[in-house]
Amino acid sequence: MSIKTILVSQPKPEGDKSPYFDLADKYKLKIDFRPFIHVEGIAAQEFRAQRVNIADHTAVIMTSKNAVDHFFRIAQETRFTVPDTMKYFCISEAVALYLQKYVTYRKRKIFFGKQTIEELVETMRKHKTEKFLLPCTDILRDKIPETLEQHNIDFTKAMLYRTVASDLSDLENVYYDMLVFFSPGGIESLFKNFPDFKQNDTIIAAFGPTTANAVLKNNLRLDVHAPQPNAPSMTAAIEIFVKESIKKNKN
Repeated sequence: MSIKTILVSQPKPEGDKSPYFDLADKYKLKIDFRPFIHVEGIAAQEFRAQRVNIADHTAVIMTSKNAVDHFFRIAQETRFTVPDTMKYFCISEAVALYLQKYVTYRKRKIFFGKQTIEELVETMRKHKTEKFLLPCTDILRDKIPETLEQHNIDFTKAMLYRTVASDLSDLENVYYDMLVFFSPGGIESLFKNFPDFKQNDTIIAAFGPTTANAVLKNNLRLDVHAPQPNAPSMTAAIEIFVKESIKKNKN
């Protein structure tokens, strides 16, 4: 079958430049964007029930922009003044720069890795005396706390926000040739919104091993999987699939 319409289960990229827009132009595709999941902050009362005292900690591990937003939200709602001495260890430079929304950016108290928890831990190990707080979601990947534990990092988890399924009821009678997923939560949202979903000829693309496993666990057919050696990005994998489908239709 030829691919004409694609639904990407993420927010639309900001600005005019994106590999998705290039893909749409090159192959005359209609690509829509719609987050299948979104984040909701927990109430201050629910946070207090976890018996986590922010004041007991001297450093915060920021794994995402959501973690940054909800850490400072909870601090404000619980009337905790974050001290200027607090240190921040961020998963990437992008998250570190995002901190400027809340704190004066001083290199001496903000540290960051390249993109993974393993890289960040290398920096954290030089600060072994710190007591770390890990703001997280209800579906935190095991890899993060496991890596911290392996390196004997003194940390406390604080669940500050949860990932929930978005309302997709307006898509009930809208059909796409391809659905693109980036997390197991996206697959859960699909079935929460459409319990009777049947894949039939719909092409399903998944990014990352956990997303791919979620596709298979739900008895769906995995047609496109990234990253691969020949397709490091989702758009590269989609392009390969689209090219092959064009070839098949010509033959």
